[in-house]
Amino acid sequence: MRFLVAPLAMFGALFASACAQKAPTPATPSTTAIETPAATPDNTLVLQLSTGGPVRIQLRPDKAPNHVERIKTLTRQGFYNGLIFHRVIDGFMAQGGDPQGTGAGGSTLPDLKAEFNDLPHVRGVTSMARADQPDSANSQFFIMLMPTLRLDNRYTAFGRVLEGMQYVDALPKGEPPVEPGRIVRAYIEADGPNAPLQPAPPAATPAPAPAPAETPAAVENQTPKQ
Repeated sequence: MRFLVAPLAMFGALFASACAQKAPTPATPSTTAIETPAATPDNTLVLQLSTGGPVRIQLRPDKAPNHVERIKTLTRQGFYNGLIFHRVIDGFMAQGGDPQGTGAGGSTLPDLKAEFNDLPHVRGVTSMARADQPDSANSQFFIMLMPTLRLDNRYTAFGRVLEGMQYVDALPKGEPPVEPGRIVRAYIEADGPNAPLQPAPPAATPAPAPAPAETPAAVENQTPKQ
């Protein structure tokens, strides 16, 4: 028996080594996720709100380059300074960016072609309002107060609030509010709050009369429209 122990022990060691070599490597749990690029001052919109601000919004040119460029262009022209949030629905979103303050206005620049993307309409996401046609976004935008994923792939999301969401939550509610909250000043962080404004180019042709604002009758059917 003494002579059998050593061979058996050696065989057991060799068998264990072979099994260890053949055993599959445990699968590593997937950590794949949608990575958000780091915010940069040139792609950070700052809204100083009448509710206390500032609200810092990371812009996403990697998802909606033309919409981000429009927001930056209008911001640098001073377009948004003083404009109200004319439609703020508790548990849904806060909409502004209309110089008429009614939901029917826009800038003199042409409407934008939709850039629907994979950014979900969760709390803090900033997206463009539009009329019935997908390619009708212009200057109006909305900030999500709560997740509303049915808006995904129907509206162009172009950023998300980094800081200051409490000032968005504090905007007076209503369609329109009795005393609306407003954008005291909007600027691109890289420019600073005191950057000189860029003049708006003259409109090549008179802007067409905007369509009247549409207000859905029921909360479950509400969508951000201009």
